[in-house]
Amino acid sequence: MTVEVQKRSYFKIALIVCVCLIVVVASSLAVTLALSGKAIFAGATPTNIGIESGKLAPCPTSPNCVSSQSQDAEHKIEPLTYTSSLAEAMANLKTTIENMERTKIITQTDNYLYAEFTSKLMGFVDDVEFFLDESANVIEIRSASRLGESDLGVNRQRIETIRGKLKELEIKG
Repeated sequence: MTVEVQKRSYFKIALIVCVCLIVVVASSLAVTLALSGKAIFAGATPTNIGIESGKLAPCPTSPNCVSSQSQDAEHKIEPLTYTSSLAEAMANLKTTIENMERTKIITQTDNYLYAEFTSKLMGFVDDVEFFLDESANVIEIRSASRLGESDLGVNRQRIETIRGKLKELEIKG
């Protein structure tokens, strides 16, 4: 084995060891923070949360938001529906949200509920709002990620999961 080949072998080994150490340290930090319950990528609470003139805030241009009040196909999702009273629909919605993991209800009134959903691994926070329109028996919804560009469909899937759970509750009730 020549000296140059031997040097390259040592360099490759050193490089592999360094990369492995970086991965171990980064993984340990992520696991420690995840287990401590601290959200690594929580972001700031938006200032446009709430209802204004019967409307939830519009989605940003990024694809990490869905809203039943949106007009464009990328962000549009059908509102939730209910056949019960407003009070019963809110109770069912609250029960559904409370039974979902890593969820915290921030605000609730007779016809509005705002909750934060936090991802398990990295602590990304999504803001989810529900506005119960008693005149139409629908629940207008907006689910938006605080950070990033894409949510990989998480917000849309969350709303569809909630839709299914609410239908189950209405059938039982």
